[in-house]
Amino acid sequence: MRGADPNLVRRAIDGGNPLPGTRGFAGELDGRLVRDVLGRYPLFSESTDPTAWSFDPTDLDGPDPVPAGHARTRDGDERLWRLPGPSVFADEAEAVSAVGDAIDASLKDVSDADLAVAFSGGVDSAVVASAFDCPLYVAGFPDSHDVEAARTAVERMSREVRVVELAHDDIERAVPEVARAIGRTNAMDVQIALPLYLTAERAQADGYDRLAVGQGADELFGGYEKVARADHRVEAETVRGAVRETIRTLPEQLPRDVLALRAAGVDPVAPLLDDRVVVTALRLSGRMLVSDKGVRKWALREVARRFVPDDVATRRKKAVQYGSLVARELDRLARQAGYKRRMDDHVTKYVRSRLE
Repeated sequence: MRGADPNLVRRAIDGGNPLPGTRGFAGELDGRLVRDVLGRYPLFSESTDPTAWSFDPTDLDGPDPVPAGHARTRDGDERLWRLPGPSVFADEAEAVSAVGDAIDASLKDVSDADLAVAFSGGVDSAVVASAFDCPLYVAGFPDSHDVEAARTAVERMSREVRVVELAHDDIERAVPEVARAIGRTNAMDVQIALPLYLTAERAQADGYDRLAVGQGADELFGGYEKVARADHRVEAETVRGAVRETIRTLPEQLPRDVLALRAAGVDPVAPLLDDRVVVTALRLSGRMLVSDKGVRKWALREVARRFVPDDVATRRKKAVQYGSLVARELDRLARQAGYKRRMDDHVTKYVRSRLE
């Protein structure tokens, strides 16, 4: 069992507690495979033999992911937990205080031994970085938004950042490595995983075995435009409902990130995905997630003022694949290889060609 003491997981199963105070877990317990409700640890079994399993899909001929919140046996999958629906905070001051306390407690539980931080200059990674006296890394092309944002943020925080300056050769080399590691070839997943992989690769080369990341904040605290608008991209008609939808996408997203980082030789550390933070975020009302003025991640930004300067707490940031310019440059590599934009999903076709 990875991520938690087996006895704690047993108690969580017996009591039906989906968030028992961990940062996720997965593994074999009493003859069955068990994975936490948010799928924070990847876990796979052989599609033809559920007793053959691994944390790494490349170890198996036909890896089949164990669904988040489930146990798997020879007889099939059994749901153990569902995402809870706790009551909403009574007022904004109570909410901000509770979120701040949960994040603070989570950060204090992380050792900084052999730790580096993936730092983009946005509020999520800045809050994480504020807790540790360790190197900060940002990956991007020289003219990218993320590199500039990271540099300006560290000036305000009186820190330094190590820039992993990307070039086309880096992307070209890493594409098949990343695609194999994450077991996916679609353009979006590869675009997101590439800068994580290259950041982790540099940190590992510098002697760091663990990489702290800000993953989960956008899903938990209402960071997406589609959530703020509750538009056609979500089924829910309210902000709070849309946030729960995005939280339920984490079991699909997190294995990609975890597997990419592990393939580069580091273990991810995600303090904002601690159970204490998750259960607190689930109690936020729509206005605490997206303010009446349209400020996304409102509660998190209010809390961030405890940890970072105001202009870092309030700044907006691009998604990593765009902020690093990896999406743009991967598109360029695909076109140079003959996969033109008029082709359907031309970048995915390029990625698949690199695996042949």
